[in-house]
Amino acid sequence: MNISTKPSKIKTSDWQKKISKIIRTRRSVYADEFVKQNISDELLNEILINATYAPTHKMTEPWRFVVFKDNYLEQLGSFLSEYYKEFYFQKFSADEALEKYNRLKKYPLNSACVIGVVMARNHKIDLPEWEEIAAVSCAVQNIALTCTAHNIGSYWSTSAGAIDYLKQFDLAENEKSLGLIYVGYYPDDIEPSRKKRTSVSKKVTYFK
Repeated sequence: MNISTKPSKIKTSDWQKKISKIIRTRRSVYADEFVKQNISDELLNEILINATYAPTHKMTEPWRFVVFKDNYLEQLGSFLSEYYKEFYFQKFSADEALEKYNRLKKYPLNSACVIGVVMARNHKIDLPEWEEIAAVSCAVQNIALTCTAHNIGSYWSTSAGAIDYLKQFDLAENEKSLGLIYVGYYPDDIEPSRKKRTSVSKKVTYFK
């Protein structure tokens, strides 16, 4: 069965169209594309509240977030550049390695904030870990969509450096680091994403 990817002809309200637009225009915006601008506490709180409305099996709510701002962005840059220093200097020429080292050291600095993503297992309710990771991933998507709605960029980094940086901040025995979300404003002339999505007709099977 062929499924059209063109806009639906069913009656749709303005806010419903807006939701579809937000979902379809969401993209990863990397921290080196940000312009330095603070995010208000009220807006940051709105973003994090929306994260907590993600679907969660048995209402375990297996997420916790750690917000890094100001001096912690410099600390993060220093941590990441040192974390990958040996790798860079083994794999690249000295000049290229130094360039990458310095770039990574400055990488977080234009972020409005960086949000650490923690999965907190509920040991009283025995759910498979993948279900809890799926719930946290839905919470991260809510963060990304809320950022998009407010013209803010975001990027979820799950690199080894991002995972290990967050581990330093007193994670409990039942908690696991799932990386860092970089959040920041971007210039008006930022290039739109050129990535293409596979047609839904190739991803959906109907049985009738």
